[in-house]
Amino acid sequence: MNFQPAAISGNLVSRAWSGEMIAPLSDGGQGTAASFVSRSFEHDGAGLPAELFISALGLYRCFINGARVGDDLLTPGWTNYDDRIAYQRYDVSSLLNPGLNRIEIWLADGWYRSPLMWGAKPIPNCWGDRIGAIADLMGPGGVLLSTDTSWRSGRLPILKSGIYFGEIYDALLENPMETHGTERLPFDTALLVAHETAAVRELQPLAAVESWTDDDGRTIYDFGQNVGGYVRYTVRGVGGTEVRVEHSEVLGPDRHFDNRNYRTAAAHTLYTLRGDGDGDDETYAPHFTFHGFRYARVTITGNAKIVEIASIPISSVSEPAGGFTCRNPLVNRLVQNTIWSQRANFVEVPTDCPQRDERLGWTGDAQVFAATACWLSDSQSFLRKYLRDVMADQREDGAVSHFSPDPTRLHPADFPGYAGSTGWGDAIVVIPWVLYTHYGDRAVLAECLNSMVRWVDFVWSISDGPIVHPPSHWGARGFTFGDWLQPVGDNRKPRPTIADDCAATLYHFISTDLLAKIAAVLGEHALEEQMKQRADEIRRTFTNEFITPAGRLAHNDQTSYALAFLHDLIPQEHHEAAQRHFRQVIVDADYRIGTGFIGTPALLPALTKLGMDDLAERVFLQEDVPGWLYQVSKGATTIWERWDSMAPDGTIYEPDMNSYNHYAYGAVCQWLFECVAGISPSPSVPGFAEVIVDPAPIRGLSPVAAHHDVSQGRIEAGWHCSGNEVTYVLTLPEGCIGRFRPGRRHQNPSLNGQPVGEEAVLPPGTHQLVFSLPES
Repeated sequence: MNFQPAAISGNLVSRAWSGEMIAPLSDGGQGTAASFVSRSFEHDGAGLPAELFISALGLYRCFINGARVGDDLLTPGWTNYDDRIAYQRYDVSSLLNPGLNRIEIWLADGWYRSPLMWGAKPIPNCWGDRIGAIADLMGPGGVLLSTDTSWRSGRLPILKSGIYFGEIYDALLENPMETHGTERLPFDTALLVAHETAAVRELQPLAAVESWTDDDGRTIYDFGQNVGGYVRYTVRGVGGTEVRVEHSEVLGPDRHFDNRNYRTAAAHTLYTLRGDGDGDDETYAPHFTFHGFRYARVTITGNAKIVEIASIPISSVSEPAGGFTCRNPLVNRLVQNTIWSQRANFVEVPTDCPQRDERLGWTGDAQVFAATACWLSDSQSFLRKYLRDVMADQREDGAVSHFSPDPTRLHPADFPGYAGSTGWGDAIVVIPWVLYTHYGDRAVLAECLNSMVRWVDFVWSISDGPIVHPPSHWGARGFTFGDWLQPVGDNRKPRPTIADDCAATLYHFISTDLLAKIAAVLGEHALEEQMKQRADEIRRTFTNEFITPAGRLAHNDQTSYALAFLHDLIPQEHHEAAQRHFRQVIVDADYRIGTGFIGTPALLPALTKLGMDDLAERVFLQEDVPGWLYQVSKGATTIWERWDSMAPDGTIYEPDMNSYNHYAYGAVCQWLFECVAGISPSPSVPGFAEVIVDPAPIRGLSPVAAHHDVSQGRIEAGWHCSGNEVTYVLTLPEGCIGRFRPGRRHQNPSLNGQPVGEEAVLPPGTHQLVFSLPES
């Protein structure tokens, strides 16, 4: 086929465009009816190959001769549109007819100009106030059709749509007329790159598990699973009847519908039946929005009935890449909850939540969850695309945005200072390293290196030295979220929490030390040495500032100990004393979690590293609040934003900031794979070419089974305990080797019946490792 060649830069693909970006003159602006652009054309090459290249300002759906092109959702996707915009490529050969054909492109506000940000002053028209489309239809001989001002436009039956708003659709207005022309928009086609990750698509529909009618005659459907997606239903009735669908994640204590935590997001759909008089069924689902929900409340105004209804989850990561099961059903459900939260929030961007007036790509959430994301799904292209948005949002002084794509960057007068928090901005260092270790992606390290250096230099500059003293006010340069939502227990005698300066300095070290390793991988030896020296300085000054001569950390809280031990910031002479303090802090908390967003992923790995398996088991398996299994015992089907999102009596916590679909605390799944199941990617031989084998069995979980799909095939690991004896079975595919070094918890180890010395290398195949645990 004589198609135009594409230009490739890294893994970004661009092309030469014949089409122009055209705007429908029917468009009334943000918040008004959606529009279409259309063109009829003659085609005499039926049966020959044809491809459509297409993109838009806003969101689009395309139809040729009335048939939808592709099944991708929310195209062209969400990026920093001033940096790059995705285009899609479709084989449309089967949609073209000999003779006259018609192409129609539907356009709506989408992320491009829907109001974004929470509260009373959202940002409309963030990246622009004109929607538009660009397309090239290509055949074997070249261009068959391109967008230009000969195209016509008109308004759609979608009377309003928005990311937070939802959608209003009037079927009485279907078969809209071409009423206006089009206008060429100034546009740089160099911004257009091929879609960088998997498209958003529908997952398997979920049927309602229960339904009932409330006191006002409205039907409430429980789909049994909190999702990111939408409701699709089939309805039969009289023309002009309205069907309103509202969404919620939870029910109040008396089973009343409660979506106060959506804040200002209307998050609803309104469908008006066409009712053509023949009693035909009408099926509707929103076109240009999505919701976070488990429950749907349906209000019918007029004469109609629902014939069929389903919840339709959507995601950019549809295929699982890993699984973990054990004998505890609450733990198994916790893993499933994490998978569902990842699916719901990995929609083009790793968002915090899919339901309220936020849905933003928070960098802190993404960096703590990145490794778990890679265990549970193939997240390589998804996170690499996200990192490009993070780099596009990085400020001139090196500060990294709190979230990306960042609407505030283009509107600093209204939203100043939305960048520069430690723990959040460190995503630019942490996530590339995760992609390198999991996928052997060296290129992402090189692509992000300059941004990494600018970030660590920015953090040093906050206080002009190794100890970071962040300002306390949001918006001030270097403000930090610290250990966000760290629980304090009884408010009459709260438990200790980490201070901002300690949290910031810990992450200052983490990223600086990691950058030294990244520089070594890339052969940047001068940078490696500079960052090693800087990390050593931070380590020394951390000891002087935050560790007493008796080995107690200054704030004596779980997060401080977990992060400091996990990242080797406790000097050897203080190890024994600091471990005693760490243990006592957890015992004093009655084995309840005392960590927030940055401390939680480190807590159990730190305890495992220190050999305190008894503590790790008690903390993980306790079912009180705060705890991982508490929310599962309360019926959660996704991960909560807050440990106390719901009280034991079912009372909903203050709804102003209370999401029931936040993946951050699901980062514990990394510990389940790497410590409990005992398989980790090797930083020195990345991409699972070498697997570090180091199981840390938790007796209360026996038996355990885990698997993970890598480029070489499937890795499987499992074990069971019989008294103190553990039998561990590992299967490695061709292209993977394992490396096992016995530790204190692996006594008298034998591999395939042979004693193990200091180290064993496991070739591809299935192996049995038997060892004894230390006496309790």
